[in-house]
Amino acid sequence: MAELRVKKTVDHGGAESTRPTRSIGSKAGRKAGHAAAGNTLAGRLAKLGLRRDIDFALHLPLRYEDETRISQVSDALPGVAAQFDVVVVSSEVGFRPRRQLVAHCQDAQASHDGQSMLTLRFLNFYPSQQKALQEGARLRVFGELREGFFGREIVHPRFQVLGATDLSTEESSTVGLPTGLTPVYPTTAGLGQSTLRRLIQRALARIELTDTLSPAALAKYALPDISGAIRLLHAPPPESALAQMESRDHPAWRRVQFDELLAQQLSLRRAYTARRALGAPELIATHELTEQLLRVLPFLLTGAQRRAWGEVAQDLAQPHPMQRLLQGDVGSGKTIVAALAMLHAVEAGYQAALMAPTEILAEQHYQKLSTWLAPLGLEVAWLTGSLKKRDKLAAIEKVGAGKTALMVGTHALIEENVVFDRLGLAIVDEQHRFGVRQRLALKDKGRFAHQLTMSATPIPRTLAMSYYADLDVSVLDELPPGRTPVATRLVSAARRDEIVARVRTACALGGQAYWVCPLIEESETLQLQTAEDTYAQLLADLPTLRVGLVHGRMKSEEKAAVMAAFAANEIQVLVATTVIEVGVDVPNASLMVIEHAERFGLSQLHQLRGRVGRGAAQSTCILLYAQPLGQMARARLKVIFESTDGFEIAREDLRLRGPGEFIGARQSGLPLLRYADLEDTALVEKARQLADELLRDAPDVADAHLARWLGGREDFLKA
Repeated sequence: MAELRVKKTVDHGGAESTRPTRSIGSKAGRKAGHAAAGNTLAGRLAKLGLRRDIDFALHLPLRYEDETRISQVSDALPGVAAQFDVVVVSSEVGFRPRRQLVAHCQDAQASHDGQSMLTLRFLNFYPSQQKALQEGARLRVFGELREGFFGREIVHPRFQVLGATDLSTEESSTVGLPTGLTPVYPTTAGLGQSTLRRLIQRALARIELTDTLSPAALAKYALPDISGAIRLLHAPPPESALAQMESRDHPAWRRVQFDELLAQQLSLRRAYTARRALGAPELIATHELTEQLLRVLPFLLTGAQRRAWGEVAQDLAQPHPMQRLLQGDVGSGKTIVAALAMLHAVEAGYQAALMAPTEILAEQHYQKLSTWLAPLGLEVAWLTGSLKKRDKLAAIEKVGAGKTALMVGTHALIEENVVFDRLGLAIVDEQHRFGVRQRLALKDKGRFAHQLTMSATPIPRTLAMSYYADLDVSVLDELPPGRTPVATRLVSAARRDEIVARVRTACALGGQAYWVCPLIEESETLQLQTAEDTYAQLLADLPTLRVGLVHGRMKSEEKAAVMAAFAANEIQVLVATTVIEVGVDVPNASLMVIEHAERFGLSQLHQLRGRVGRGAAQSTCILLYAQPLGQMARARLKVIFESTDGFEIAREDLRLRGPGEFIGARQSGLPLLRYADLEDTALVEKARQLADELLRDAPDVADAHLARWLGGREDFLKA
């Protein structure tokens, strides 16, 4: 591979950078990069995942700038980026209202009047910039024009010094103009666009982009060849429509999106196949315990619960590890399906463990399971970090000796000293709250144990089918009968006194209320009402009621004590942060107030709202919002006000914010999609179809495609 020479550069838009002295992709280069990571160029490139030539080639522009033509200042539109040829008339450093470099320029191609004047303003500048902006200097300037107090101006423009001239010179300004649109790449601090462009162009000159798709596949899916598509995206010709390039509707973008989706589907399907090739104990159940449980339950299973339980039971009886995601809306009844799965494992002579992310949630599962299973003569072990050492050791000893078949706990379950006798099933609740290693650590407590993960974050079916292609998915899309619908009210923060009175009345009638705040302590930046301030205020406003406070920075035992008091109705009003987002079940709490609701995401608001409506009384969720509302905040509040269907809300969240929330929540090491959209169902389906064909008929081609897009970063055993 060709060497990259060292050269320091300073562009007039900013920072100094240094090019590498070695091949980025070489073994020696990688070692040196690790050693000098951080402020070196190699370290900055590594932050962007740029190590191989193909990484540079696939590092595609965020947007484009049209520097192929020169505009006149008088004709340019404010708010639109444009390029000008100007001559510096005067330049000075001002000190009011702050230190800044100001250059007054005149359009070199226009008549010398007020409309041709342009001010360049630098709030931060280098001596080199000040020196370049001398009177008489001819500049090529690019930036977004705006109407300033003293006329038209550009703040922090990018500029190039063309030479020195006087205003009478009619010199052509077309010399040296780019022949295509200028790409603007995703970058990191200390890595300028000019440096990144040079490195990408050098990589493109060296690399041979062979196509991993056959001519037949290209024709079938109407796709251009990959080499032409990539090179066009890095340097679109001037006739390319800027809007089409930036909206990513161009055929070249479609090819890149297809290839990225294909890599994702190949990776996920391989992970799925790899898991099914592993051996696992066949959990053959007698159905005695499960039938006993169903008889003693005070409710009947919904159709969705029966369907999900049937799918889980079928998986557990297979000779390969179950890897199933059980997802459902708030209150859809995932815990009972988990309980049936645990009993299935016990009937087959194995142990089962359930891990939850918080002690509050874990204890809730423990209490529910103990209540349900006690009539069956089954003991549930309890393990958390806050237990006394004696109690902890006793629980560990019981499961290690096989005396206890069922265990519920927090991260304490995956501690090194916890050894199961015969773990056959590992269940992880709120799976997005755990990292990959944590989920795998529980599963690894048993040899090829079956795994069931649960999530209360509803995911649209199209997204689930695409994103969880390496998992089997069961969906609880039906709520148990008897749950009262929650009425949602939008109320301005200016009417806060009325809401306090509403809380006072509700509690006087025997009810309880949540008051949710987004922050724990004061933030000058966000200027939000904090939980601690709200707690103090409500103590003063509601002197006849008992008010409690719970937040994430409290010790586990303190949180547990407050939640227990709230559950026992010893506390009427609970001021809380989003620590109560998951797993808190107090049927008597029928009123929730969410402060600064405009600051919460849709899924958070839906999760929080699901904490009420769990009893027979009519429940209400009041969303307090502060004016003025932004467009996005207004759209989110409209969705949560109009719908109680978690899957419909998830679809709207996806439409408003994109799939990032779902993707980011998984934390599984899955290759993130940079260019494709999982909601583009037609393209996803084509990629899925071709992935199956390649894995079946051309595994070597699949290997080459994965190497190109993932470069050894693929984890086939994602949790």
